[in-house]
Formats: sequence, C-alpha cells, structure tokens
Amino acid sequence: MLPVGYKKKQMEVKSAFEKANDILEEIKTATPANADELEAFRIKYIGSKGILKELFGAMGTLPNEQKKDYGQLMNTLKAAAEEKVEQLKESFTKGEAKSSAQEVDLTAPAYSLALGTRHPISIVRNKMIEIFGRIGFVVAEGPEIEDDWHNFTALNTPEDHPARDMQDTFFLTEDMQNMLRSQTSTVQIRMMESQKPPIRYIFPGRVYRNETISARAHCTFHQVEGLFIDESVSFADLKQTMLYFAQEMFGKNVEVRFRPSFFPFTEPSAEIDISCFVCDGVGCPVCKHSGWVEIGGCGMVDPAVLENCKIDSNKYSGFAFGMGIERITMLKFRINDLRLFFENDVRFLRQFEGVI
Repeated sequence: MLPVGYKKKQMEVKSAFEKANDILEEIKTATPANADELEAFRIKYIGSKGILKELFGAMGTLPNEQKKDYGQLMNTLKAAAEEKVEQLKESFTKGEAKSSAQEVDLTAPAYSLALGTRHPISIVRNKMIEIFGRIGFVVAEGPEIEDDWHNFTALNTPEDHPARDMQDTFFLTEDMQNMLRSQTSTVQIRMMESQKPPIRYIFPGRVYRNETISARAHCTFHQVEGLFIDESVSFADLKQTMLYFAQEMFGKNVEVRFRPSFFPFTEPSAEIDISCFVCDGVGCPVCKHSGWVEIGGCGMVDPAVLENCKIDSNKYSGFAFGMGIERITMLKFRINDLRLFFENDVRFLRQFEGVI
C-alpha cells in the first residue's frame, strides 16, 4: 500500500520538472525585437524577482533523490537565459553602431573648431628670441632648481648679500644650498663652465623670488638674459645690441639711455631705459611723465665671474643683460596689472587672438 500523499507528491515533482522544461523552451524560442524588449525579457526570467528565482525556490519541496536532476535542469535553464541575453545584446549594439554610421552624411561640411591663441608672455618671449637670433644669439636653458654655486657664489654674490636672505629666495633645504633659481644668470655660469669663448647666448626662463604678489610684482615671473664673451668685447657692443633690440621691439624711433647701477656680476653696470614710445618722450602716465621707461639691467661681465668659470679675464671680456618678459609685455601691450598673466581669464587672453 502506498504512503498517504504519495501520488500528490509525485504530481508536484512532475509539475516542477514540466514547468522548468516549458520555461527552457520559451527562453530558446524567445525573439526580443529591440533593446527594450530584451531588457524586459531579462527582468522576466533572470531578474531579482523573475521566474527562475521562483523555480529555484521550488527545489525545497522536492524529495532528495530528485533535487540533483532538478538542480542540473535549473542551471541549464539559467545558462540558456543568460546566453540569450548576451547574444542579443551584442547583436543590438552592432546594429545600432551600423545604423548610426549609415546616418552620417559624408558630404556635410565639417564643424568649425575654435582655435586657441598664444599667451601674451609666449608671444613676447618668442619675439625676443627672434630679435636676438637675427644677430647671432642662440637659446640655452637650464634647471629651475639650483645650487648655491650657480645661483650666488659663481655670480660674485657674497654671503652677506641681501639676495641670500630667506625673505628674497625660496630655499629648498635647511642648509640653504638648494633653491628655486632667483635669476636666469645661473644658466650663464653653466654655459661659461661648459664652453670656451666665443659665447653668444640668450637664456629665457622662469624664475622665483619671495615677493608679495601685487600689480607690479609676483613670486614667479620670466626673464630673458643674454651673454656675449669674446676677445675685445666692449661696452659699445652692449649699447648697440640694446639699441637694436629696443628699436625692433618698440619701434625705430625709440632711443636708449644707460644709467649707472650696481650688480655683483657686472662691472660697470647700468640700468637700461628707452624713450617712451607712447608719448614720444613728452611725458605720460606710462613713463610717469619722465619721458623714459626702464626695461632691464646690463653691464660688462666682472673679471671675477670669468675667473670663477675658468675663463682668462686678461684675454676675454664680455657683456650681459637681463630683462623681465612680463615687464616688456606690459609695456608693449599697455597692461597695468601683472597678475592678469597668471589668472587665465579667457576674456583677457582673447584680446591677443591673431597676435604673433
């Protein structure tokens, strides 16, 4: 005699297997027509509340000897559903890409691209390099992190010089032997150490000084320095070089004057002034009504600096000069605030479109 409920139990097992096989057939014959229908198919069968989850839950009602076969059937069903989803998803993706490519009109005009413009500092830097290049000066560059020898000692700057104070220079080590260079004169020393005269170079680059940022000063700015060393180089050569540069940069009517000054690495030393190209020397706010505008410093290379670099000061002489690129740029384009160069304000930068 069969146990009570045996027939009912057998019917439930048969029903579970039949339902799983029916679902497997549905999955194999399903034909979602697009990505939306495919997503609905996925949710229906293998979603978190889908049919497969319900069928997996029925395993607990089966007798132990049937669970293995049922589990294998369910794994086959789940694998078939996932494979169907992946295959159709890939085919829909390729179809959309192909359709999108077919929609491109190859005869349509291209979109115009907005072109950028050079920064005013770059414009003037390139112009200065071009001007000095016409008279034989070659560009050389050096590291922005320097040691005491190249930034101070070799340039005839004594230990008690104000420039060595931490209020003026960004030192990187406690022994003050490494720093951010405070001038591109450091590259002059490197060139004199590595080459024999004649030497004719300009040194554009970024420098750093511990200064309060204002309309006229910044803690980082750019310089162009020049160096010419050969036999019989005189102050007259320096004056003609500076006159040539000033007239090429600001106009043929510009005049140059030299005021006595002091720099540790040149002797004699001078400040370079040009006649105001805005008012033609009459007097205006740009030149502070003096008729003259300062553009840099210069002088004959001190014999001690030549000797520091193993150059015979009895045979060779030379001159050096230095100018702030920001200073030249402010004068050329009549900009009254140094900070504008570093703020990346597009309204300011767009004013230089087309300037080369």
